[in-house]
Amino acid sequence: MSQNPKAKPVVHLETSRGRISLELWPEVAPITVENFLTYVREGFYDGLIFHRVVPMFVVQAGGFEPGMVYRSPTHPTIANEAANGQKNRRGTVAMARALPIDSAAAQFFFNVVDNPQLDHKGSDPREYGYAVFGQVKEGMPVVETMSMLPRETRAGHSNVPQEDVLIERAWVATSGESQ
Repeated sequence: MSQNPKAKPVVHLETSRGRISLELWPEVAPITVENFLTYVREGFYDGLIFHRVVPMFVVQAGGFEPGMVYRSPTHPTIANEAANGQKNRRGTVAMARALPIDSAAAQFFFNVVDNPQLDHKGSDPREYGYAVFGQVKEGMPVVETMSMLPRETRAGHSNVPQEDVLIERAWVATSGESQ
């Protein structure tokens, strides 16, 4: 059975707190979606933790193993697609980056609330924004619960959950799989 070419890719994250399912938007962020799917297919996210949780803001993952051991990205950084017109609204997923505009690699975050301050506003690196590339399809209560976990500073990083929340497995849903 062939997959519907118009169907949006769905990625499942089985976490130690429950499943989160994401619908990705290749029509508005093709580079970002392909990058994320590559990391998912290669198993890069398996065994990583949600290393930054900020109530009423974001939940971030994609860079650290338990114990705040950094896992280096295995692919080059990508072009920032924040100018795609998508907004950092509650339930969307976006790429994390450093100050250079095109520095996103593997880390991503969920917007727990509407975050207009993270949207694209201009060409200056501080105004460029963060590329939204999908949304939580199922599991937003899991994300919200994570954002409220007790936090600490660990290995020089603030807002680290005191209890590790692990991405046990990430995979791309198949056409026959319940999405």
